[in-house]
Amino acid sequence: MTVSDQDAPTLRRRTRSSSIRAGLAQRARIVLAAAVGLSNTEIAERVGCSRPTVIRWRSRYAAKGLAGLDDQPRSGRPRTVRRVRRVEIVATTQQPPPQQLGITHWSTRSLARHLGVSRMTVARVWAEHDLTPWRVETFKFSTDPELQAKVEDLCGLYLDPPAGAVVLCVDEKPQVQALDRTVPRCRCARGWRSGGPTTTSATV
Repeated sequence: MTVSDQDAPTLRRRTRSSSIRAGLAQRARIVLAAAVGLSNTEIAERVGCSRPTVIRWRSRYAAKGLAGLDDQPRSGRPRTVRRVRRVEIVATTQQPPPQQLGITHWSTRSLARHLGVSRMTVARVWAEHDLTPWRVETFKFSTDPELQAKVEDLCGLYLDPPAGAVVLCVDEKPQVQALDRTVPRCRCARGWRSGGPTTTSATV
């Protein structure tokens, strides 16, 4: 077998590269070994593959050159998840689950059951679009018209507490997920309450 002067450097680089796929490096070694006159059996033993594998890649290189060593399109049925279905998965992922499901966010299994597709299909679409529905980042503003006055009262306990008083603050633990943050209640010694993303209380 003859290897052209233009192909030989490329084949040698493939055998030494640490970033190329192992299969491509193996094919390059097969062709280079064939170029020095080794038999198919000797090449198979040296490279660590079967004799039919050696024959196949020798034949492909002889017919098409370096292009013959690349992966060929696989036979079989085409991709079953069409573009419209993939768009549906992405769109549904970005919407909250129906209330009757009793969950706060989608998982691959719950969304797969909901849409009638496989869990792996959902996982692949999420990975392609970098979707992480279990991570939600929001900031909520209270709609209480008396919020400012209540905050001033609470801050006053810290800035100027009564004599002999102990002021304590209980906040949400970062390790604990809040399942519902839209209408939490907050009570302190003065009896007011306010909506907010965390629960804060003060005791005098």
